[in-house]
Amino acid sequence: MTQQMMDTEKTPEPFAAGLPFGAGAALDPLRRDADLAELSRDLLDVLVVGGGATGTGAALDAASRGLTTALVEGGDLASGTSSNSSRLLHGGVRYLEQMEFGLVREALHERGLLQDLAPHLVRRMSFLYPLTHRVWERGYVGAGLTLYDALAGMGDRHGFRRHRHLSRRGLLRQVPQLRPDAAVGALRYEDGHVDDARLVLTLARTAAREGATVLSRVKVTGLASRSDHTVATCVDVLSGAEFRIRARRVILATGPWSGLAQKMLGAGDVRVRASKGVHLVFSRERLPLDSALIARTPSSVLFVIPTGDVVLLGTTDTPWEIGPGPVLPTGADVRYLLDQANQWLREPLRRSDVVGVYAGLRPLVDQPDRQDTQAISREHVVREVAPGCVVVAGGKLTTYRVMARDAVDAVAAGLRAVRPSATEHLALVGASGFAQSWTRRDAVATAAGLPVSAVERLARRYGSDYPALLAMGRRDPGLLAPVPGAPSLLAAEVLYAARHEAAMTVDDVLLRRSRAGLETPDGGAAAAPHVAELLAGALGRGAEWAREQAEEYVRAAEVRRSALDASDDSELAPLLDALAGRGSGAA
Repeated sequence: MTQQMMDTEKTPEPFAAGLPFGAGAALDPLRRDADLAELSRDLLDVLVVGGGATGTGAALDAASRGLTTALVEGGDLASGTSSNSSRLLHGGVRYLEQMEFGLVREALHERGLLQDLAPHLVRRMSFLYPLTHRVWERGYVGAGLTLYDALAGMGDRHGFRRHRHLSRRGLLRQVPQLRPDAAVGALRYEDGHVDDARLVLTLARTAAREGATVLSRVKVTGLASRSDHTVATCVDVLSGAEFRIRARRVILATGPWSGLAQKMLGAGDVRVRASKGVHLVFSRERLPLDSALIARTPSSVLFVIPTGDVVLLGTTDTPWEIGPGPVLPTGADVRYLLDQANQWLREPLRRSDVVGVYAGLRPLVDQPDRQDTQAISREHVVREVAPGCVVVAGGKLTTYRVMARDAVDAVAAGLRAVRPSATEHLALVGASGFAQSWTRRDAVATAAGLPVSAVERLARRYGSDYPALLAMGRRDPGLLAPVPGAPSLLAAEVLYAARHEAAMTVDDVLLRRSRAGLETPDGGAAAAPHVAELLAGALGRGAEWAREQAEEYVRAAEVRRSALDASDDSELAPLLDALAGRGSGAA
């Protein structure tokens, strides 16, 4: 990296909202040593374990109430469930059939609220529900969507339009890719879409802005409850150093692995079952949809979701019996999804059309009377499992804020006077001034010499911070060029990810800060050396580190691809061992 690049990163210009670039919200890995030393000295009010949507939401909630707060995550932020979802903010139409009216109402409220708190991350999306029966199904599904609209609130101020009916001709006019004989008509309604990983990163940065210490790659290896506090034994994954954090209250937001965290405390009151959800990624050219599709399958729900330059196809809902670590899709998962989608499509999708595949786990609170994971309620649970230690589990991405609020309410009891939750009114980083900066995107694109589509993509990722990334290009125009091998990722974004979003590895950048590793046919392999070089300069690493980073990313991508040759989960053990043995890659 040139000295000019480094200077550009260190001395950014103010952004459109008039605030200092990243003021108070930077997650800078170069500050880790100081943060770790401070954590091991002080007695915290709240320690949050787990860096997904619920954990980062809890850290934000606690810090915004004035509690001294830290969050630790053993891997990268959003590296588990919260970067591998369907990326939807929705009430859950299918939960109406399970009579979960309270859950649906709550989720619909949060769907609209998050559009206020993070308008740059959330957008409305049109969904089409194809009908295959002429009379009863239209009435049945229509009644459900009427209730859905009512639970959201008539005249929804957030702009989500009420459902309407389409004839077969109307459906095919909107989605000509469907087989003419596949449906007799459809119902159209709206829900929300969000990049789940970007949401988590934004929550983490907002928590830091409110005063929380947020540290990734810090693994909790032990928890010991004392009379007035809990001691967490931790390992810095980067250095191997062991240290301890003392906190009056602990929130365990560890998702599918909640049982392991409870075992450290000698507890096991909350049992969580993991359900694997797999998604396929296609180019928008191969599947040029403007509206999303939703349909029933024998064991899950089929979503076809256009987002950016790609289309997501998911999802599966099968039990995952393998222990903590990476989650991989198999060839059987891919075949199942292709088979389900091809029942509807005029031109069948083939495995060769698949650009990327990803898998994540849903953390479902166990219900012994329900054997199938798709039948388990998505309600969340907050329960004290040891003095001062609370587990929050279950739920869904859409209701992360409610889960976080409930968890902090639970641990606030017995502490000094604690303010009520304020997150319902607390805009996330990038929201302030977004509307104004969005309206100026054409002029900004012209001044930067970029296509408007590139500026719009930056605005959707970074909100009102995006002009600061463009400001880097005024001193080094090369930073506004796409990273070779990753057309949707600018070089400036890699620097931003390293200095402001706690990115430490090529994985972090290509799989979570951006989705280039899922949206290019080679899985981001061609981009890896270039990303590694940029990261090395930003993090003060050398050429050897960059080479090892790139090689490690490519090896992992090959392992993930080879998993698609497995017939089922039972054949994944050697591949999971290979991925788990990679280490952090950041040391």
